Amino acid sequence: MMDLLRILIAPLVWLAAFSAIYALHGVICGFGIAGSLFGLSLARGLLVAAFALAIMAQVALLWLLAQARFRSDAQFVNVTARATAWVGLVATLWTLSPIVLTSACI
Repeated sequence: MMDLLRILIAPLVWLAAFSAIYALHGVICGFGIAGSLFGLSLARGLLVAAFALAIMAQVALLWLLAQARFRSDAQFVNVTARATAWVGLVATLWTLSPIVLTSACI
């Protein structure tokens, strides 16, 4: 069971981050959250912070899966877990970058 978790943790974290950030985006647009934070709109600041947190979580998973403490006895599981960790990081960058690069609400 732990091997399956090692393999699936990064895509599951991406799924949770994707859902949470776009839900936050919907709440921000739906309720018209306005204001300013350090010269940046509050809405944009919240979304950028959530994006940065998602990236940090994926990088932390990638680092943890490379540590001996979290390795499996099976080499296949180790290689696959690191591969899916890279996939999770790339998916996070690719699918959540519109949050940072485009306008918040249309």
